[in-house]
Amino acid sequence: MIVAIGEASQQFNGMVRLNATGAFYWNMIERGTTREDLVAKTLEMYDGVDQETACRDVEAFLQAISFALDRDQTDY
Repeated sequence: MIVAIGEASQQFNGMVRLNATGAFYWNMIERGTTREDLVAKTLEMYDGVDQETACRDVEAFLQAISFALDRDQTDY
């Protein structure tokens, strides 16, 4: 689960529950991975997922957790 703290909690008063893929992405983000790495890992993990779908899914994830990120979303 992701919960907003500090200033972010003033704009987002809730939490986001992560599934297994979301938790995997979050762990990668904590290690400083890039958006491209997230897409590449998605393509490795899921047979039959094309590049466009992987990009769209990563983007949706980053949008959903953007309140909790320390840096601007465009940094990924």
